[in-house]
Amino acid sequence: MIGKLKGIVDSCYHDHAIIDASGVGYLVFCSSKTLANLNIGSAVTLLIETHVREDHIHLYGFYNSEEKNTFTLLQSVKGVGTKMSLAILSTLSPEEISYALATKDTIAFNRVSGVGKKLAERIITELKDKYSSEYIKETDITKSTLGNNAIDAISALVALGISRVDAQNRVSSILSQDKNSSLNDLIKAALKNKTLG
Repeated sequence: MIGKLKGIVDSCYHDHAIIDASGVGYLVFCSSKTLANLNIGSAVTLLIETHVREDHIHLYGFYNSEEKNTFTLLQSVKGVGTKMSLAILSTLSPEEISYALATKDTIAFNRVSGVGKKLAERIITELKDKYSSEYIKETDITKSTLGNNAIDAISALVALGISRVDAQNRVSSILSQDKNSSLNDLIKAALKNKTLG
């Protein structure tokens, strides 16, 4: 079983890439977010999940362990296979999925092509206890160490399209320099800060 693949990006398509590893071209299915990180001709290392069936062997590649773990977890939901898992990860980052599960946000999952209301509800019902506990624990830690303004600022930044990890890094950095920053000051400073994340 292949667990990791290191090679040169030979070509990229809408749902897969060809990775040249010592002269052998491996076809690897990826989310659009992982594909966006691949540059033709550049070296890359992808984490791999290998699926072996009677009629085929498919490789699924991931840029980091968070995406790979989320891919595996999504497939534990009835009605969610490999294609749907990649579709979800092409629309939502692992952080966004975690947040949607923690807040029971079906609308976030409805943004994914092929995910209707019933499937969105099933994903949340079946995964909220497995996945969102990490998000909730992380939020509690952030709240106890940074305060309510930090939580509100992070939420506002995520709503503006900044990833949760990036938003937390920006807010933490600002508060390390000025612990008394107001909510508005935190948001404004974080939006100006292009160097973090």
